[in-house]
This record gives sequence, C-alpha cells and structure tokens, in this order.
Amino acid sequence: MTAHDTPPSADMTITAQALTEFCDDYLSASAFKDYAPNGLQVDGGRPIRRIVTGVTACEALIDAAIAEDADAIMVHHGYFWKGEPMTITGMKGQRIRKLMQHGISLIGYHLPLDAHPKIGNNAKLAEMLGLTITEALYPHESHPVGNIATCPPQSAESLTQTITQALGRIPLHISGHYQYLADETADTAAPKLLKRIGICTGGAQDMIEQAAAMGCDAYISGEISERTTHSARELGIDYFACGHHATERAGIQALGDIVAQQFGLSVRFIDIDNPA
Repeated sequence: MTAHDTPPSADMTITAQALTEFCDDYLSASAFKDYAPNGLQVDGGRPIRRIVTGVTACEALIDAAIAEDADAIMVHHGYFWKGEPMTITGMKGQRIRKLMQHGISLIGYHLPLDAHPKIGNNAKLAEMLGLTITEALYPHESHPVGNIATCPPQSAESLTQTITQALGRIPLHISGHYQYLADETADTAAPKLLKRIGICTGGAQDMIEQAAAMGCDAYISGEISERTTHSARELGIDYFACGHHATERAGIQALGDIVAQQFGLSVRFIDIDNPA
C-alpha cells in the first residue's frame, strides 16, 4: 500500500454537503449522464476534517480509512451502479455498514473525474506520458470522456517504455500491423511511428473503433477484451492496455489535492493494489 499525503491543518472542518457542492461545481458533475450517482453517496453524519482518497471504495480502502480515523472517503468508483441489485445486502451491505458504523461519508465521481480537462484521468495520464491533448475522441461531446493527443513520432517500443515508467507496470501492446504468414516467414515491413494517440482510461477498450475512425495511430485505455486484439489488427491501430486501476489513480489524487488546498483539510491517497 502506497500513499500520497497532504499535511493536515488544525481544526479545519467542512460538512459533507458543502464539500460535495464544491466538487460538483468544480467537476461540472451535473453535465454528465452517468452509470452511478456522482457526489455524496453515503452520509456519515459528521464534520469532515480528514479524508482518504482511492480509486475504488472496496472494503480494504474502508478499513484503511478507519485506521486513519478519516471522516470521508473520496473515490472514482463508488456504489449504486446502473443494473446492480438495489438491496443493501451481501458485500455492498458489509461495506456500507462499516461506513455508517464509523461515521464515514462516501463521495464518488465517475465520468466527471475522467473528463475534467485539468485534473481528469485522461488529462493526467496524457501529462504523465508526455502527450498533448488536442481534441475530443467524439467531437460532438461538450465534456469529452475520451480524447485525442499528439506527441513527437515514436515507436511502439518507445511508448511502451514511457507507459511502464509512468504507471509502474508493463502495458499489453497489440500491434496494428499484423499479417498471417503460414510459412512463418519474418515480416519485414518498416515499423510504424506513432504520433496521433487516442486515450480514454479505464474500461473503454471498445472506443478503439472510434479512435481508428478519427485517424489515430494508437489507442490507450485500461482494459482489453478478446475482441480488442482483432479490432486493433483489422483496423490497423496499435492498442495499449495499461490497466483499469493504473490509468485511473491520478485523477482522484489530483481532486484530493484541490480539496486540501481549498479547505485546508488532511487528505491522504491510499493505493489498494489491483493488477486489473
């Protein structure tokens, strides 16, 4: 478990409602039609002075927040997702019970934290990889969830090294140049240089078709499906699966920093390891 700490300020508190209103406004949360509610999901009922941030509101993060004597948890992946059972039972019931028993509020932001042009997951990942975002992956979106970025021409091997250094894990690279050679003869085609990169963190592997349609040389996301390999090869676009969790750590850390600066609260990012 690793952590990023913002030093506490003495006696500074804020209500869960006021903190959520600030974050709602900063992230333009009302502009998104999302798969889960954004903002305050569980009200712990006490003033907030100490916050733990993390990617997903799993039980391990809740236990860490309890150990930190946190009053609130802020995450990218919260609860009450579209299509999940409405009852507060089983694993979800256990998690929410712990939050309520310890008076911990849960605040979650999904698409608004992906899309924010300054601290969003896409923006922060592009920054970490030395990419410059130039346009939306879907041009009609006023708050783009996916983006297109540019960089100096580079090989797939070079981009792989950059991703590995930035995220601390080796991405799975699927080449967009594929030829079936029944006689196992070596492919002598010159390697393609990548300079126009589609990017959307998390589980956005199926946006690869849109990235190809927008003329991207490569597409970066978090997850990969069986079909993604064939899409990359047949569309002629390189794909980099960098990890859902790994690509979505930076946005919530950046939001925590903004909250700490704005209100003088103690904010600590706790990374619950996830290889997916």
